[in-house]
Amino acid sequence: MLDDPRPEELLAAVARLLREEIGPQLTDAAAFHARVAANALDLVRRQIADEAAIDAAENARLAALLGTSGTTAGLNRLLAARLRAGAGEAEMPGLMDHLWETTLAKIAVDQPRYASIAPALAIRAARRRERKNA
Repeated sequence: MLDDPRPEELLAAVARLLREEIGPQLTDAAAFHARVAANALDLVRRQIADEAAIDAAENARLAALLGTSGTTAGLNRLLAARLRAGAGEAEMPGLMDHLWETTLAKIAVDQPRYASIAPALAIRAARRRERKNA
């Protein structure tokens, strides 16, 4: 393990520098590109921070859905093959839940301030509670 600062902290510091100090000194296209670069660094930071948990959750959902274990990439290839062969929710109960959960997790990393993410997450949580209580 390396000492501090951690990679996420370095990325946050460079993004902050671009956004708060360098960007405001630039004009037009250069300022825009500084904001784009800062946003890209923020995205990489979120991916590093959340990747292991998101991958583990996706892998667990895929394994349960497909009835087998493997790497997340391998399970996704198997899911794609089954979908191409015509399988759907009837053949794979929980398919739509998996697709929703996977999509929402990716949006939460890519666009955490996306206006529809909070309501979508709330709807998903409510549906999960309903299924548990049913």
